[in-house]
Amino acid sequence: MIHKSWYETETIKRVECVHADAEKYVVDRVLTPGKVYDVKNETEEFIFIVDNTGRMGGFKKDYFKEV
Repeated sequence: MIHKSWYETETIKRVECVHADAEKYVVDRVLTPGKVYDVKNETEEFIFIVDNTGRMGGFKKDYFKEV
């Protein structure tokens, strides 16, 4: 149940969105290219951030670069 406390957890690192052009999903509504986001959790393939809607979301790492 770690996902229930992600909003309050310490930020691991900061990443900048480099693009919102997804092949399969619509992410241009929740990510803004050029905006910096706080990473709350990370796996090998995904980064979990609080997106533009204010909700926690998991996104592939290829949308971001480290700041």
